[in-house]
Amino acid sequence: MSQKTKQLSLHEDWTVVLLGFLIIGISLFVFLPEVPVFKWSNGSDLLADVFSFGNLQILLVQFIYLIIIGTIAVFLIGKSVKNFLLGFPIVYLLTVFALIIAGNTFIKGLNLEAVIFSLAIGLAIGNFFKLPEWFRSALSTEIFVKIGLVLLGTGVIFSDILKAGSLGLIQALVVVLSVWYFAFWLCKKLKVDEELTMMISSAVSICGVSAAIATSGAIKGDSKKLSYVISMVLVTAIPMMIFMPVIAQYFNFPEEVTGAWLGGSIDTSGAVVASGSLVGETALKISTIVKFSQNVLLGLAAFAISVYWTYTHNKSAEVVASKPTLGVIWERFPKFVIGFIAASVVFSFLLTSETRDTVKDSLKNIQGIWFALAFTSIGLETNFKDLFSNNTKKPLYAFLIAQSFNVVITLIIAFLLFGE
Repeated sequence: MSQKTKQLSLHEDWTVVLLGFLIIGISLFVFLPEVPVFKWSNGSDLLADVFSFGNLQILLVQFIYLIIIGTIAVFLIGKSVKNFLLGFPIVYLLTVFALIIAGNTFIKGLNLEAVIFSLAIGLAIGNFFKLPEWFRSALSTEIFVKIGLVLLGTGVIFSDILKAGSLGLIQALVVVLSVWYFAFWLCKKLKVDEELTMMISSAVSICGVSAAIATSGAIKGDSKKLSYVISMVLVTAIPMMIFMPVIAQYFNFPEEVTGAWLGGSIDTSGAVVASGSLVGETALKISTIVKFSQNVLLGLAAFAISVYWTYTHNKSAEVVASKPTLGVIWERFPKFVIGFIAASVVFSFLLTSETRDTVKDSLKNIQGIWFALAFTSIGLETNFKDLFSNNTKKPLYAFLIAQSFNVVITLIIAFLLFGE
């Protein structure tokens, strides 16, 4: 039985790599899906822009595109195609509803990302209505997340490391390594379970939501734990985004230092841009550079975490008796990480900047919709009590203490590197 499960999970990982590159190939050579409009500020905008005939056509084409890719995926991994075809339209409509809510200008101003609404809508329905078993079995959370992660690699461009400049890269490396290790050590001290430890450490130190999702995929983590970590990331980003610029202004920090501080410690890219904008042009530029330098490290971090996890968590009899061989590590290694890195290499070295600019918005939209679909699915299959009670508040305490350490250490490094 365990051998069969192993083969299936391997098969699933190679499937998402294949489909991720199929989407990339279609975008480059066949058909570039248009990006739907979700931005609105009042009822008339909603009707004129979001619910316009043209935008509804774009959404219909996107739905057909996604359901075809999803159907191929469930067929290749041996799940029920019929159940998927019946269940996916419901998940897609709920996800579009979440994207419309997130598209409101007031909500955007609060920097609440679409995934939090996808999760909330899924949780509300999953906890107040008894969902039929066929529908639950049709939810394909892992597929959605991993296809999104392969596509995430298309936005991690190695040349951006050079653009970031040596100071931005040095800060990113020092912050990521010191904060990750501190968060890991703290979680161990507080006896937080291993999956949450890895997700919290990556989320706090690298780039919030994307890092938590990538780490969860790398360690085959529990989706409920992933939801818990992402909820903490998104909720803490809001007060940080508002109060850190106020603190910087009160103490009259130089704008370069403030930008480096914001970019290195706030966990979501949107919140970094919003807080940098509150300070000024220079702070916005430096904060974006530092944040992007951290984002670039995501692929390396996912690879390192995958190797560590497969090496230390293989419990089969022959491995317990002796250390894992390279063959065993390769067998258990999550192959979607290879897809992520391969996508990054292709977009960094094999495509011109003009080609990248042509496809980047469309691919980012497709990547975002896969993640949003995943979080709608996670919500639908998660019990609300499991998500937030979590039996212990230790993961929350670990996250908040690690985030506080992140804020302090990043400020010190920002002064050392960017202070006059």
